Amino acid sequence: MTAVGNAEQTPGLWAQCRAPVLLTIVGGAIDTIGFIALLGFFTAHVTGNLVLAGAALVKGGAGLWVKLGAIPLFIVTVMLTKTWIDRCSQSHKTLGWLFVAEALFLTGFMLAGLHFDPFRDPGASSLALTGGLGLVALAIRNTASKTLIKHISPSTMMTGNTTQLGIDLSNYLRQPGREQGLALFKSGSVVGGFVLGAFLGAVLYMRLGFWSVLPFVLAVLYLAGLSFRRQFI
Repeated sequence: MTAVGNAEQTPGLWAQCRAPVLLTIVGGAIDTIGFIALLGFFTAHVTGNLVLAGAALVKGGAGLWVKLGAIPLFIVTVMLTKTWIDRCSQSHKTLGWLFVAEALFLTGFMLAGLHFDPFRDPGASSLALTGGLGLVALAIRNTASKTLIKHISPSTMMTGNTTQLGIDLSNYLRQPGREQGLALFKSGSVVGGFVLGAFLGAVLYMRLGFWSVLPFVLAVLYLAGLSFRRQFI
């Protein structure tokens, strides 16, 4: 009976992987949609805006203030989110409400995009507003990733995850085994999820415009529900 009970309590592979995979799919999709629609503005990979700002500073071009302004907006959002996390006692409810907040800002990102699209001036205030809403949503996500769910690989920046995939692949090829295979599957699913999200985001945006954000808002709300029910792993 004990063995059966332990087996029933052990989460399946999908239960272990669904959260990081869905998070990376959303991260890849929103970053890609923002980059395509907002003329090269990053909503998730915020340090990319610094690179583009540096290029704009040297080569000239509009939109420098928007890309530079993304950094303090991101930092302020992280500070406010961390302050709120520190004042809350139940981590599962806190995480659930953070996902709700992310979904709300992503909805604002979608509605602003629907109203202002197409964007033609990378320095326009309408682009800054739209990009800022998406950036705030993913700044909230990044804060959660560094605090409440730091056991899960970062879901918006893939350099570290791709490095881990290479390490896990090397370990598996050197010494194949169940443990190495599971580690490889987990890191591979995270990187694959981001790639899938980026592809889906691009295809859906080309077909649906900013309505393409909606399915990813629903995915975040699904994760919020899991958090409130203590089923988020």
